[in-house]
Amino acid sequence: MMGPRQEAQAALFYEFSLEDHVPHNHLVRSIDRFVDLTSVRAHLADFYSHTGRPSIDPELLIRMLLIGYCFGIRSERRLCEEVHLNLAYRWFCRLDLTDNIPDHSSFSKNRHGRFRESDLLRHVFEGTVARCMEEGLVGGQGFAVDASLISADVQKQNSSNPEDWAAREINPNDAPRAVREYLDTLDNEAFGAATTAKPKFTAHADPASQWTAARKGPAFFAYSDNYLIDTDHGIIVDVDASRSNKTAEVGAMRKMLDRTEKRFGVKPDWIAADTAYGSSDTLVWLALMRQILPFIPVFDKGERTDGTFSRSDFTWDDENDRYICPGGKEMRHTWRTYSDPKRNAPVWKSRNYRALKSDCTGCELKAKCCPNAETRSVHRDKYEIVRDFARQCTASEFNPKAQARRKKVEMLFAHLKRILGLGRLRLRGPCGVQDEFTLAATAQNLRKLAKLKPMEPAAG
Repeated sequence: MMGPRQEAQAALFYEFSLEDHVPHNHLVRSIDRFVDLTSVRAHLADFYSHTGRPSIDPELLIRMLLIGYCFGIRSERRLCEEVHLNLAYRWFCRLDLTDNIPDHSSFSKNRHGRFRESDLLRHVFEGTVARCMEEGLVGGQGFAVDASLISADVQKQNSSNPEDWAAREINPNDAPRAVREYLDTLDNEAFGAATTAKPKFTAHADPASQWTAARKGPAFFAYSDNYLIDTDHGIIVDVDASRSNKTAEVGAMRKMLDRTEKRFGVKPDWIAADTAYGSSDTLVWLALMRQILPFIPVFDKGERTDGTFSRSDFTWDDENDRYICPGGKEMRHTWRTYSDPKRNAPVWKSRNYRALKSDCTGCELKAKCCPNAETRSVHRDKYEIVRDFARQCTASEFNPKAQARRKKVEMLFAHLKRILGLGRLRLRGPCGVQDEFTLAATAQNLRKLAKLKPMEPAAG
């Protein structure tokens, strides 16, 4: 027999506990163990007024932002709705059933105000890195660095040639926030001063973004998300935003290494990266100035593809300051004999080493060496000795292991885009982009902590 329809009856009293309704194996429980925001209030003390209407608890806003980035909730409007409805999110944010959720506009107001002025998001990120170190997940011996393109929140239709959009003609008082931030970073090595090359297009809504075709497909506006990771467990020890070009990304690497050593007292013994970081200046900075072994392929244009001998086919004789060609003849940067030997001594500068015309004319290998020239010359870079040292590092037995560990940073970028949903930016301007990258890196470290340090099984 079919029973009568059940009508929901409102009870006069409820005995309800959020603690009992959040599963023991839920991700928020694992993450909550590693979120320590007790220092947030002290960090923001100078940015709040002691009089007037009480403001929203900053810890609540940070916890809500962490929920959003950990679970890929990109919209702050939707984040407020999800926290309102989801019991686990309420539990993580320390909200009761009757507590109100902040309006989505509170995030923008605090982000552009006290959060940015106090660099709070960086403070939270560094607190997470410190916790990873306490848990023994950061060895500090080997680091890896890389950058990934993230699409900016602009359209090509709203862009123009840089000459038609001159920054010097803009009134900062009437410009949007992203444009004002761009004007403030014109002398910044990661943005305006990163390169003297002029881009083909400039986005009106976010002029700091870079027009790039680095993905070998249709060009688009983007920023570079730079990660410096410890290769033991793939913990992100620093993150930085820059324009999408090699100069800016290399500058971000230097900035992150210096900041990590200053903040945590950690300097790696070696670092792994791809060829984009293999320029002479970068290798000199790493190997000589910072005493870090570079497991980085040397950026070298001396290799030929036309079938003739490349520079690597010539043997360097450091003792006599000369090259030996494949035919056994010597090549010198000068054939003059000076009475003062010091005038011919090796110096730190670029030189061209040439063979004698008489040696090349009758050589059997001329067709494979210099078929279109009378003599063969080999250029030696100013810091070729450092480049040779980097080649020795990449030829060592440890290099395959270092390169395999470097793949962890690429896996983090894949996780960032596919799982956390950060394939396209939501905020504009250098500051907004830095905020997004910092929060995303914090979320990735928290998820890694939850994975590598699982909770003990529930009792009973």
